[in-house]
Amino acid sequence: MSSPDPTSLGIGGRPTDTPSPAGAVDQPFDRDGLYGLRATLSAHAPGLDISAEQTEHLLIVAGELATNAIRHGGGSGRLRLWRRGDILYCQVSDDGPGMRDPQVGTVPPDQARAGGRGIWICRQLCTELIIDHAEPGPGAVVTAVISLARPAGR
Repeated sequence: MSSPDPTSLGIGGRPTDTPSPAGAVDQPFDRDGLYGLRATLSAHAPGLDISAEQTEHLLIVAGELATNAIRHGGGSGRLRLWRRGDILYCQVSDDGPGMRDPQVGTVPPDQARAGGRGIWICRQLCTELIIDHAEPGPGAVVTAVISLARPAGR
């Protein structure tokens, strides 16, 4: 399985015909760069034409995924953000050992356990969360798919 490519990924991993992502961000990060990453995303949000609530969801998801990359993926990573139509993609990759269970976070975490809530939170705020292996080499690639379509009447 190959990681989603920002120039070809559609919802559910299906290709799109849009040649270049709108509002694209491509930024490496490490522990010391989390604040800067959040600031970059906040600065780009108005150009993505997303609501305040969607911006908050994006910042939470990006922060959780970046924190996981730092804690479990070798101490650093790369975040890519782009929009295609009514879909926003936030992809975080790292050079760590990868994620063994692509279904992680599909059930609520144990309340008695410290930690283990980040991926579950992401799944609650996203339309889809795609967990894949980096190719070639080690690492994880996690792509949060966020539908921006507003329900009728809103």
